[in-house]
Amino acid sequence: MTQFDTVILGAGPGGYVAAIRCAQLGMKTAIVEKRWWGGVCLNVGCIPTKSLLANADLAHTLTFDRQLYGIVGDVSLDWGPAYARSRAVSDRMVKGVHFLMRKNKITEYSGWATLSDAQHLRVESEVGEPQELSFDNLILATGATPKMLPGVSPGPRVWTYEQLILSDRLPKSIIICGAGPIGSEFAYILASYGVKVTIVEYLDRLLPLEDPQVSSEVAKAYRRLGVTVLANHSVTSVEQDDQSAKVTVSPNAGSDPFVIEADAVLVSVGFTPRTTGYGLESTAVSLDGRGAIQIDDQMRTTVDNIYAIGDVTGKLMLAHTAQAQAIIAAESIGGMTTLPIDYAMIPRATYTRPQVASFGYTEEQARDRGHDVIVSKFPFTANGKAQGLGEAVGFVKIIADASHHELLGAHLVGPDVTELLPELTLAQKWDLTADEVARNIHAHPTLSEAIGEAAEGIGGAMINF
Repeated sequence: MTQFDTVILGAGPGGYVAAIRCAQLGMKTAIVEKRWWGGVCLNVGCIPTKSLLANADLAHTLTFDRQLYGIVGDVSLDWGPAYARSRAVSDRMVKGVHFLMRKNKITEYSGWATLSDAQHLRVESEVGEPQELSFDNLILATGATPKMLPGVSPGPRVWTYEQLILSDRLPKSIIICGAGPIGSEFAYILASYGVKVTIVEYLDRLLPLEDPQVSSEVAKAYRRLGVTVLANHSVTSVEQDDQSAKVTVSPNAGSDPFVIEADAVLVSVGFTPRTTGYGLESTAVSLDGRGAIQIDDQMRTTVDNIYAIGDVTGKLMLAHTAQAQAIIAAESIGGMTTLPIDYAMIPRATYTRPQVASFGYTEEQARDRGHDVIVSKFPFTANGKAQGLGEAVGFVKIIADASHHELLGAHLVGPDVTELLPELTLAQKWDLTADEVARNIHAHPTLSEAIGEAAEGIGGAMINF
């Protein structure tokens, strides 16, 4: 049996970051992963998707914006090289994770770990004998699994994000169940390559957890793209055969159900924390009502030496949430003082076209929490850089407290807005007001000027709109 100060289960964005930070703090550290070194994010999620989105942006320009940019002549698009590039990007990043493990002298175990109690586990791999590990501390970073619709199972024509992103061929048509970030991003990618896309969403709009005005802006862009969005509709059944998939859809308003047909169906309706199969029942680790592992502000579970981070905690299921939790868990084990996470203020990014970025509260949410709010919105039509890019759509919207202009949230939709958000989240984190953000000098011409203008608007001094 090999003894470690800390063992991490799961090598996703949270797990490998936790391992590195533990090693930096002088702990003898091991990490166990069965399949995805680097997690879903690096292998079949964030990173390869961004590669495909870059190709989709080029495809969009060559097909939908030909006249705007003076593109003439015949253009043909080939999904094969786009797919191959996405896999190459993923492979490169995964190799980087293994490099970081070696660099920090972290012991890697490839296999499935099962706890026997709160200080021992067994790793079984496809090769070699099972290995027994003991540990002083354990960090659970086991992630989440895709939810499926009731009565629906993955198959040859019913896919999760994993099956779609690992396909080197595109369907001619697809029905996407769920209009959250994953469904909306894939809708843009596929439509840019000529796939006929229909989105079915139970709630009342595209990206239903975002600000309603943001959702409306993306919906307008998707109509121009030819994407059909059926909001306020329920999926009641999915059938598949060798030829196609058929989805029965019922309008929530009570109208008669109808059937739509496509070559494939993508189910993107959220995730469930992955807690089974690891022997958690052999410990006193508790789950909440949603099946997520309960944690405190230091990421400690109901067992003093066991911590949990990332999607398995059921907080905001994003890679950067897991990474922030990882640092806190490692430093808590190391006896350091940490800062709690305000999950409402974590940045959120969706890579549609136009992009969406947000943090904090919407107007409605802020008022529901008792705030007297002031709202400022600056459109990208008044931003010179956006006009020069040919992408003058969307806006920057800032929600602030009316009394002191403290930042309560921001909602951005437009070109590359995911890169603009850190200025605002940094300001909110360290208690800068909108007035102080407005006094920051923003270079001209840049998209970031829209941040400054919206901040100026909180104080009633917006210049260019």
